[in-house]
Amino acid sequence: MPRKKKVFEIVKEVKAIARERVGTVPATKPIEPKSARKKPKHKKPMEEEIE
Repeated sequence: MPRKKKVFEIVKEVKAIARERVGTVPATKPIEPKSARKKPKHKKPMEEEIE
């Protein structure tokens, strides 16, 4: 059986051109929990931190 002809798809072509110009998309990074990202608004008194 003869192979199918490749159909021109504009979306794939546009994405290929964009990848050429901009480069590949950076890999995803895991999101840290909000408590680890932000500092507490109110610092605890020194007495509580020691115990």
